[in-house]
Amino acid sequence: MGFVQFLLYFLVSAFSLNSCIAKANDEVPIKLNDDVLGLIVFKYDLIDPFSSLTSWNEDDDSPCSWKFISCNPVTGRVSHVLLDNLSLSGKLSKGLQKLQHLEVLSLSYNNFSGEIITDFPVIPTLENLNLSHNSLSGQLPLSVMTSIKFLDLSYNSLSGPLPDNLFQNCLSLRYLSLASNSLQGPLPSTLSKCSLLNTLNLSNNHFSGNPDFSTGIWSLNRLRTLDLSENEFSGSVPEGISALHNMKVLQLEGNQFSGPLPIDIGLCIHLYKLDFSDNLFTGPLPESLRQLTSLSYINLSNNMLSSDFPQWIGDLSKLVYIDFSSNSLTGSLPLSISEIKALTYLSLSNNKLSGNIPISIVYCSMLSVIRLKGNSFNGTIPEGLFDLGLEVVDFSDNQLVGSIPAGSRRFYEEIRTLDLSRNNLTGNVTAEMGLSSNLRYLNLSWNNLQSRMPAEVGYFQNLMVLDLRNSAIFGSIPADICESGRLSILQLDGNSLGGSIPEEIGNCSSLYLLSLSHNNLSGPIPKSISKLSKLKILKLEFNELSGEIPLELGKLENLLAVNISYNNLIGRLPSEGIFPSLDQSALQGNLGICSPLLKGPCKMNVPKPLVLNPYAYGNNRPRNVSSDYDSISSHHRMLLSTSAIIAISAAVFIVFGVIVISLLNISAKKRLAFVDHALESIFSSSSRSASPATGKLILFDSRSSSPDFINNPESLLNKASEIGEGVFGTVYKVSLGGSQERMVAIKKLVTSNIIQYCEDFDREVRILGKAKHPNLISLKGYYWTPQFQLLVSEFANNGSLQAKLHATPPLSWANRFKIVLGTAKGLAYLHHSFRPPIIHYNIKPSNILLDDNCNPKISDFGLARLLTKLDKHVMSNRFQSALGYVAPELACQSLRVNEKCDVYGFGIMILEVVTGRRPIEYGEDNVVILNDHVRVLLEQGNSLDCVDPNMGDYPEDEVLPVLKLALVCTSQIPSSRPSMAEVVQILQVIKTPVPQRMEMF
Repeated sequence: MGFVQFLLYFLVSAFSLNSCIAKANDEVPIKLNDDVLGLIVFKYDLIDPFSSLTSWNEDDDSPCSWKFISCNPVTGRVSHVLLDNLSLSGKLSKGLQKLQHLEVLSLSYNNFSGEIITDFPVIPTLENLNLSHNSLSGQLPLSVMTSIKFLDLSYNSLSGPLPDNLFQNCLSLRYLSLASNSLQGPLPSTLSKCSLLNTLNLSNNHFSGNPDFSTGIWSLNRLRTLDLSENEFSGSVPEGISALHNMKVLQLEGNQFSGPLPIDIGLCIHLYKLDFSDNLFTGPLPESLRQLTSLSYINLSNNMLSSDFPQWIGDLSKLVYIDFSSNSLTGSLPLSISEIKALTYLSLSNNKLSGNIPISIVYCSMLSVIRLKGNSFNGTIPEGLFDLGLEVVDFSDNQLVGSIPAGSRRFYEEIRTLDLSRNNLTGNVTAEMGLSSNLRYLNLSWNNLQSRMPAEVGYFQNLMVLDLRNSAIFGSIPADICESGRLSILQLDGNSLGGSIPEEIGNCSSLYLLSLSHNNLSGPIPKSISKLSKLKILKLEFNELSGEIPLELGKLENLLAVNISYNNLIGRLPSEGIFPSLDQSALQGNLGICSPLLKGPCKMNVPKPLVLNPYAYGNNRPRNVSSDYDSISSHHRMLLSTSAIIAISAAVFIVFGVIVISLLNISAKKRLAFVDHALESIFSSSSRSASPATGKLILFDSRSSSPDFINNPESLLNKASEIGEGVFGTVYKVSLGGSQERMVAIKKLVTSNIIQYCEDFDREVRILGKAKHPNLISLKGYYWTPQFQLLVSEFANNGSLQAKLHATPPLSWANRFKIVLGTAKGLAYLHHSFRPPIIHYNIKPSNILLDDNCNPKISDFGLARLLTKLDKHVMSNRFQSALGYVAPELACQSLRVNEKCDVYGFGIMILEVVTGRRPIEYGEDNVVILNDHVRVLLEQGNSLDCVDPNMGDYPEDEVLPVLKLALVCTSQIPSSRPSMAEVVQILQVIKTPVPQRMEMF
């Protein structure tokens, strides 16, 4: 690089010499543009992987026409260099120093490295400098502070303390962000000289000491945003904050500040976000807080604040988010809370609040999360609260009485976590709760329900934790309790359950914890428990279980704890697994378990042999036995009678078994009919008509068949923008009604092999239209004629995973994991909520669309249902359009294709998301198959070598198991791949923080 720069400077000298010669010869002088020279030198120091700077040509007289460059129209000199999100790497070349009229330099979201203090050039005119989201290190340069107004160095690797004279010449500075670096030490005393500063963000560093609030920060009276969060600051926050009358955002969370809150905080009347959480603040809530009528977010959680809950909280009517949890607040919730109409999040857990939950809270119609855990609330749960669209309800550890309210359709659609444990609630679990399709966690333990074991627990589609301990539950355990296959924790201890443990408990394939102790269960321990390969804890103590312990339980390799004490068990213990190491407390109190740890008889359940009369058929009788007719006749009569009894008993047993099985089938059908009827009544579209209309645009969410302005959908597509093309057709972006709010995606289907009868097409599309899930693109309607078919679906405006995964800025691990988990949930819904399951057949990143928060939405699911058969043309196109993603069985017509082909494609998607590499990459001399490449690295113990280096920091304890899961999903044998329900469960366990994970297991 040094030689190139020398050559360029040599050319400058040469051009200057030519200029002198030209003047001597009365010719037009040659003028070299310094901006061209500086930018070319800067370019040569860069690595430009996508050739973004190809328009930068050193032969040009001016750079003003170059891409990413803007010039001052008066002077013709470069004023703006904007190179964000181009994946550039290298160091900050001093070639930029030639740009002596540069005003704005933005290089954010790249991979620049090196020490900024030594490499950054001096540009006296620079006003706006954005180097955020790079890998720059070292300390801050003093030179940039002279004329700078906007300075963003966040998300780099800057370290060390800030020089005390750093802000000596910061009179022009308006915006400063040093967030997410490794800076440390105290804040410079010269910070108070930045009198025009309106945004100061020093969050996520290691700054310490007590900031000079009184004469320092409080003197910056133009501040609108102050973020000192997630540092190591300590000391008090004194009054005087009222001087910051323009303040809108104040964040001090995650430090060690102590003492009372500043009493004049309420005089910052423009505040809309206030976060003092995770500190050591004490004392009461300042009365002046009630003046913050513009406040929408307040978080004071995890402090030591002590006062009555503010009765004036209703004055802050614009609040959306309230978190006062883990303090020592007393008093009651006021009726005025109903004035906060926009409230979506309310957490008051772990305080000392009492009284009734005010019924007026039901007027907070936007409420989504309500947490009141660990207080002394009494009275009943307000009627109407469960009519809201609540996602999380935690009223545990209070003194609530009465019954659990019946919920509305909206409640059952939205609720994900319901914890009413440790109260005094009574009554039944409502049957409608079985329709909570998104419920993951249900805890009603330590109540006094006095209820029969709810049969509806088998209907929960996504339930992972069911805790009904010590709730006066009676009856038997439903056989279909694990019908969904997703239950991970089942705790029914301390009730009055009777009958046997159902053999179907073996269907609970995801169980980690099975706890049925302190009940009245009888009968044997089912052998089917040996199928629970993930089981870690088995608690069956204090029941009336009998018979021998199934030896197959010894094959449960993951079993860590077992307690079978105080039952009526006999016989030997399994010789494998955890059983040989069990202590006396886990075995005592049984009739006759064979163990050297136990005193008393060892009983084996060995049946007496059946002895048949050797002379029953008159053969080989000894000659000394009497043979008179009467004795023979009598003997035969006795044998015939015994045989007849055995035959009759067997027949009766068989008939009884047939009757029982028939009754069970009828009962199961009734339960399924109940679920189908309930789901049909709740989720059926209002637009369903008796017969589909040919040539009409059918919208499921509209009562009219077709909007008036759409007469010819084909002509509508001609005016639309084409946004993609796939195996099943071409996709267009269309506005229904000319507004962005009604933007939809319309897929024009290929006509080959599509269902040719309108009624059949309508039926299949409506099945797909019923697929409603946060991680699915919803199908909104269709248009059908024999020659022309369209599908109308939700439009996602943030593009596909394919586009985001291989672009800049690179996706963080948190977003990648969110995408993987969300996609898994969407596929699990398709596979397990429909019979027959909806199979995607085409899982790949281009079919995973993203919303604004990087939440994935699966598109194009179930389109194979619209084909009369999966013909060779479509499948061959699949192989070409999704190289590496196609399950091997799709190429073999002799294998039965099922949902495991989606699991394979999902596994390949995980590998691409984690590694950032394509499933198949072609080099000059070889072809890299990503699946095989990762498998080899894993076997060598080097699996983390394949992780995308552009991703930044990531937790190894999450990435490694995710890679292993991907390899299991891509097994060549379909039956060896897990179900998507199991995949979701595994991912959720991986994401659980390690301490909580240990608590769970």
